[in-house]
Amino acid sequence: MRKYDTEAHFLTKEYQAYLQSRKEVPREEMYKGFLRLWFDQGVWEPHAARLEEKLLDLGDGRIRDMDESGIDVQILSLTAPGCEQFSADVGTEQARKANDVLAQAVRRYPGRFIGLAALAPQNPTEAAKELERCVKELGFKGAKINSHVGLDYLDEEKYWPIFEVAEKLDVPIHLHPVTPHPTMLGLYAKYGFALSGPVLGFGAETALHALRLIFSGLFDRYPRLKIILGHLGEGLVFWIWRIDFTVRKPWIDEEVKPRIKKAPSQYIRDNFVVTTSGMFATPAFMSVLHEIGADRIMFAVDYPYESNEEAVRWLEQVPIPDIDKERVAHVTADRLLKLG
Repeated sequence: MRKYDTEAHFLTKEYQAYLQSRKEVPREEMYKGFLRLWFDQGVWEPHAARLEEKLLDLGDGRIRDMDESGIDVQILSLTAPGCEQFSADVGTEQARKANDVLAQAVRRYPGRFIGLAALAPQNPTEAAKELERCVKELGFKGAKINSHVGLDYLDEEKYWPIFEVAEKLDVPIHLHPVTPHPTMLGLYAKYGFALSGPVLGFGAETALHALRLIFSGLFDRYPRLKIILGHLGEGLVFWIWRIDFTVRKPWIDEEVKPRIKKAPSQYIRDNFVVTTSGMFATPAFMSVLHEIGADRIMFAVDYPYESNEEAVRWLEQVPIPDIDKERVAHVTADRLLKLG
């Protein structure tokens, strides 16, 4: 059974050096013998040297890690924080440089690495052009955007040229977590990254963003657009009944209902694909499987933040029919990313 890690991350030397040269967040610095990555004021994540070595390795060491655990393909994207929080010109430049490095790795290891483009949506026109370049010239299969863009969410129509190009090219956008929007971060700040990171903040931020995209009418404008959500859908699939509340209740005034053509849950079923990244809990997975089906789920590790071995061991033992296991392991990704 082929296995694709549909959410694996990398870092370039130049991008690392740029983060370490910055005085404002996001930035990276040495602290007490390890690196700490500042997402925002008061919120930092410790990065061990070994973790950054794995992020920087786009060569034989990464391939060896894949081979030892039985992973055939990694879908690679620039690690967070991405280029969304820089000035437009710097973000555009850094995204292009990172994409070129990734393209070299994809060419060096054909069939093992697949690329998702880094983008700087601060300049939507240039981001759309970069997405088109990455797909048409570099052979990438989509893009990843790390949630909010400065103080904006992507439901603002000025960002929709990016989605227009994604639909035209028939490639997905991975909406990836980052720490919560600055206007909400204060509610997490007392507990820092422990609360604002993967424990709650990442998922809450991305779920909010995804629902804003649905309520904005984005998928009515671009009905063939596909969005990838990691971590079993950032909680949205578990709330799929509840998110239709305002369209199900007959006593809800029309002024309150979202101005969209379908129930919100239907867009999740039609326009979203979720991955297993960092969520190797069988009861949670079974709930998502029963709700949206194996054709909407892709295996992912979240390498190197999660263990290849743990993820593969979980996938091989999860109690589902072999045909569904094949879909999750690689068939859904083959179809979505046109991997053949």
